[in-house]
Amino acid sequence: MRRHEFQPGRLIAGLVLLCAGVLYLLDNTGEADLPWFAVIPLTMGGLTLAALVGMVTYAVRRDRRDRISESSDR
Repeated sequence: MRRHEFQPGRLIAGLVLLCAGVLYLLDNTGEADLPWFAVIPLTMGGLTLAALVGMVTYAVRRDRRDRISESSDR
């Protein structure tokens, strides 16, 4: 398998959705008593954080790519 670049935004989104799924599973089995509105802010906040991290990662990689192409043009 070819190596691919690390994408921290997708990692955060996956972990947040996994956490929300585990919380719902625990609630359905009776292990935890969560109100229905507890998981939604967690999920939305986590997805917002993932989007911000993804945008910052994209901006840093674009800047790095532009600096490399400028130095090779000279």
